[in-house]
Amino acid sequence: MQKNIAMLNLRREYEYMKPQIDAAIERCLGHQRWIGGAELKEFEKRVAEYLGVRHALGVSSGTDALVIALRALALKREDKEYFTPGDEVLTTPFTFSATGEAILRSGATPVFVDVDERTFNIRADLIEDYIETHPEPEKIKGTVVVHLFGQAAPMGEVMDVARRYGLFVVEDTAQAFGGEWKGKKLGTLGDAGCYSFFPSKNLGGFGDGGMVVSNDEGLADYMRILANHGGRDKYMVELLGYNARLDTVQAAVLGVRLAYLDEFNERRRRIASLYNRGLEEVEGIITPVEVEEAFHVYHQYTLRVTNGRRDGLREWLKERGVATMVYYPTPLSRMKLFEDRAKTHRGLETAETLSREVISLPVEPLQEDEETTHIVDSIKEFMGPVEP
Repeated sequence: MQKNIAMLNLRREYEYMKPQIDAAIERCLGHQRWIGGAELKEFEKRVAEYLGVRHALGVSSGTDALVIALRALALKREDKEYFTPGDEVLTTPFTFSATGEAILRSGATPVFVDVDERTFNIRADLIEDYIETHPEPEKIKGTVVVHLFGQAAPMGEVMDVARRYGLFVVEDTAQAFGGEWKGKKLGTLGDAGCYSFFPSKNLGGFGDGGMVVSNDEGLADYMRILANHGGRDKYMVELLGYNARLDTVQAAVLGVRLAYLDEFNERRRRIASLYNRGLEEVEGIITPVEVEEAFHVYHQYTLRVTNGRRDGLREWLKERGVATMVYYPTPLSRMKLFEDRAKTHRGLETAETLSREVISLPVEPLQEDEETTHIVDSIKEFMGPVEP
């Protein structure tokens, strides 16, 4: 039988929760309050309770969540609407471009720091090394850490460094809704946590959407103002803000999907365990790690293919009806956008290596065991027999 296994089957997920989603949309059609409706307020409240934070604000995208969080930090910590040219914010080069883009849009200079080869996340020791070797460390304002593919960044070490040097920490949690570090939800450990509700995310909507959360009342106040055209009163704006609100209908859909989040994350983890068991002994394949302190939610199940056969494996799987993706083929440090607008700390050898080796496999929460087995068997067939 010809297989056709997508990276994510959103139709399958919709059918799984169709009655609730249809009812939620029907309620919106009935009241017609598309901006700032009751569904948004209810969703924000439920997310705040789920994450254990005081403030949760629905916004128009994960990218806007990052920009708003960074600009709010400039206002609260620096008393200015944007960071000053020369102010620096450290982040990873191995991520989606929005992470670095948001730093630029806040007025700061991104500084790319290399990542750990096991977790793919930023190295706290290199953050400290950059600070210690900087001729003007007062220019370093903070860091944006990314919980890549659902795996927690080393938040204990990151927060220790941030406290020692007075840095802010923004968590880019776009790929890790429901993930944890030592029992605390990702996005709640730093000054602000930013989430994406892009349809492919662990908690995805029917279009763009995002959220920014914080336990800091003053910071949350600035974020609300910035997301609403820069004012508490729409006819008396205070700051240069954005039209960055989360639509009521998206909040309604997300409210339904939130009830399934933990179930779907556990389903992702089960699929990952099947992959791990099936592929752990295959030469040339490195399966994802699970850090002891963390709860990995597998937004992506990402392998390393270390023998130069990654692209051949992708083609082989495609011929067998299996979709794959490469996240990310180009580190941010080599993108044209950042050529004259960013800095790099030492070398980025690990990020460069990962960009040549990683491949993400389907990890659809409703994926059937037969499909997972087909993918594992196809990889083994390509890579060759396991040594006895």
